[in-house]
Amino acid sequence: MDGTVGAGGHSWGILQASSPDGQLLGMDVDPQALELAGKKLAEFSGRWHLVQASYVTLRERLEELKWEKVDGVLLDLGLSSIQLDTASRGFSFQVEAPLDMRFDPEGEVSAADLVNQLGEAELADLLYRFGEERRARQVARAIVAARPITTTIQLARVVARTTRGGKRGIHPATRTFQALRIAVNGELEALEQVLPLTPEVLLPGGRLAVISFHSLEDRIVKQFMRSESRNCICPPGQPDCTCDHRASLRVLTAKPIRPQEEEVENNPRSRSARLRVAERIEEKT
Repeated sequence: MDGTVGAGGHSWGILQASSPDGQLLGMDVDPQALELAGKKLAEFSGRWHLVQASYVTLRERLEELKWEKVDGVLLDLGLSSIQLDTASRGFSFQVEAPLDMRFDPEGEVSAADLVNQLGEAELADLLYRFGEERRARQVARAIVAARPITTTIQLARVVARTTRGGKRGIHPATRTFQALRIAVNGELEALEQVLPLTPEVLLPGGRLAVISFHSLEDRIVKQFMRSESRNCICPPGQPDCTCDHRASLRVLTAKPIRPQEEEVENNPRSRSARLRVAERIEEKT
């Protein structure tokens, strides 16, 4: 199962490697992505099933296919190149576009809604929690003072005026745009919901592979894999185990795998990628 199929690059690799009989379920909430993925995977016709749905519904999607278990689950988190390169969708602070940022164009809340409707304190909390923006209060205050803000460039300029002197080479609005995008799409909540489902749908020996792009995502994945690789998750110092927890995964990456220099040169957007992998272990009775 590729839970974040995007334009189909990873799915193509999976189908190629599992030829001639491997089957793939590809999920994405973005209809534009699924359309492109369908074209990318055309040569493997009959071996893939693309569904517009969030990966949190993976069990329901597997039931529809009458699949009980799968050999692998892949989650490539965050923003896809399709979304970033489609200016009108409002993910980029480098081109003028409406403040949207919805993975699913039919989603209820846009970035413009949050920017223009949240109170200053709520907005500051959002920027700090999801963007790890150290100047969240100042940025929120500046945004509220500049309302209404309706375009990406408008917002980027407001933030840039407030956060001058950030890390070299990183646009001052990067953290603000990240925070808004995560909030609009409920990304961290969805990740926290889907991870506990993955051991249930993986066959013994099956792999869970998660690619994250910032510390908030990676921390959630790391903590989940660490917890699921232990037979006891009782608080440290407790004399007797009362949790009855049993390990379901074996962590295969002690540290996340990072892209090598050559890959970053060929694909600069991969520079912050972190891959963690775990293997489903046999249930012991």
